[in-house]
Amino acid sequence: MKNSEKTFSQLVYEIVMCIPVGKVTTYGSIAIAIGKPKSARFVGYAMSKLPENSPWYRVVNRTGGAIPHWEIVQTDLLRKEGVKILDNGKVDIRNHFWMPKQIDFITDEGII
Repeated sequence: MKNSEKTFSQLVYEIVMCIPVGKVTTYGSIAIAIGKPKSARFVGYAMSKLPENSPWYRVVNRTGGAIPHWEIVQTDLLRKEGVKILDNGKVDIRNHFWMPKQIDFITDEGII
């Protein structure tokens, strides 16, 4: 299936599944990779529909903050993968950030 035929949610899922162990990315970075840089909130909505076995916990907000009401679970899962959690409860984003490659989501028709 061409990227142009995929839904926004399918593209979010594909990116989330590519986040390496020990790394995190942000809602905004996923939105940029998809070609919709102002759609970080929609990424969050799409994330709420991901399968339970997806590495959802590898997506944090732009400051490295965890998902509200899931902070303990999310940070525990990240720690198990070797992600450093700072004293303020946020991910050490400088050392663990992963940027999805936008090129993976470019089609003959342009960026999705």
